[in-house]
Amino acid sequence: MSKYKKLVLPLILVLAVAVVAMFGKTLSTKSAAVKDNRTEVVFWHEMGGPAEKSLMKIVDGFNKSQTKYRVVPKYQGSYDAAIQKILQTHGTGTSPAVFQAFDISAAQMMHSKFTVPVQDFIDKDGFDANKISPVARSFYANDGKQQAMPFNTSQPVLYYNASLLEKYGITPPPVSPSYSDITRVAKQLYERSHHQVKGMTVQIYGWLLEQAMANAGVGLTNNNDGHTGIPTKATISNDASKEFLEWIRENQKAGDFMNYGSGAMAGTNQTTGFLNGKVGIYIQSSASISQLNKKNKNKLGITYFPHPDGKKANGVAIGGAALWISNDKPKAVQNGAFEFIKYSLKPEVQAQWQKDTGYLALNKDSQQTSILKGLYKQHPESKVPSQQLQEAVPNHFNSGILMEGMQKTRQIEQFAMESIYNGGDITNALKDADKKIDDNLTTTNRANGYH
Repeated sequence: MSKYKKLVLPLILVLAVAVVAMFGKTLSTKSAAVKDNRTEVVFWHEMGGPAEKSLMKIVDGFNKSQTKYRVVPKYQGSYDAAIQKILQTHGTGTSPAVFQAFDISAAQMMHSKFTVPVQDFIDKDGFDANKISPVARSFYANDGKQQAMPFNTSQPVLYYNASLLEKYGITPPPVSPSYSDITRVAKQLYERSHHQVKGMTVQIYGWLLEQAMANAGVGLTNNNDGHTGIPTKATISNDASKEFLEWIRENQKAGDFMNYGSGAMAGTNQTTGFLNGKVGIYIQSSASISQLNKKNKNKLGITYFPHPDGKKANGVAIGGAALWISNDKPKAVQNGAFEFIKYSLKPEVQAQWQKDTGYLALNKDSQQTSILKGLYKQHPESKVPSQQLQEAVPNHFNSGILMEGMQKTRQIEQFAMESIYNGGDITNALKDADKKIDDNLTTTNRANGYH
């Protein structure tokens, strides 16, 4: 046999085996699908890493809990990328039946007319939506209807290094602190550590500026942050924003403030600085709890998002994403999508989701499960974000911002914060931000045909 044949024959055999295996797998999968006769529900999501593993537990649990539907999860990358895919594929055979879309795309999804309000299914099914956090639900509601159901939900909270406070004899801040409460702790920590530990940091992140306004009971735009009409004018230059940024400026001047900058790397660096004892206080998503509990050698302290002095906290809005149902699928598929949403909101499912990921359990009955009771016994501070969510009464300003073009708005907010952190005038920076947001709103509203 020639050298050429010796090389080619084994290659042909390998290819043949691969083809048989490939088609065998396809045929067996099709046979299984026909055999159990389930309705397929394609689910697009953006959960990667450990959170994806936790999400797959929910999907598998639903598929095993009944025999009528089969949810098929498909990862779509980043939130931004997924939104574009959803908008581009609607009405085609590749579009999803149920999908995850992040908070700042809520207005875009509502205006797209590509979805069925989950309220339609809630009313038909008799599902008790009152069990689900009202603040979380209010973000995705419009015209008295629940448009989507919140799913992976977080809120901003304040983290502090309780071990360092104990070491330097510093009284911790109260559960619902004012700006002055945090300033006291930050300055004491900086001074008593002989300037070895910075007291606090607040990342240059538009979401945090928005939350400061929400907690003070004011909005970023007119028309009640878009809840009573299409936003046409920004109102970021207000007393609440100024007070929040002046609070940061005060701590900068005192020397106890660490500026980690903006962007994803800033978020990573501030968490690293906190875990390494370089900075004692920072504000970030409650979903960070899982990471902090795993990697923290120090005792973790958590409070609510701080509020202005002399003013009661109004409550902060949620972050994260919701589950939406597409309107381009048969009724049977849409019904399956809602059954999956209902399953994902079960008390035990939500409790396990919070324990695994740090996202907040939205079903109020989750707090009574052995899963969360066990978590709170091991990490008592983990209960604080849930309490913050439960205590807030929904209103226009803590129910999120229903405005298209929020990605651009966040960039403008970030630019203003960066200018202020670097010594720029607060009033001028906020007025400039208002003008830029107004220009973007005008362009966006005109493109969408809003007048």
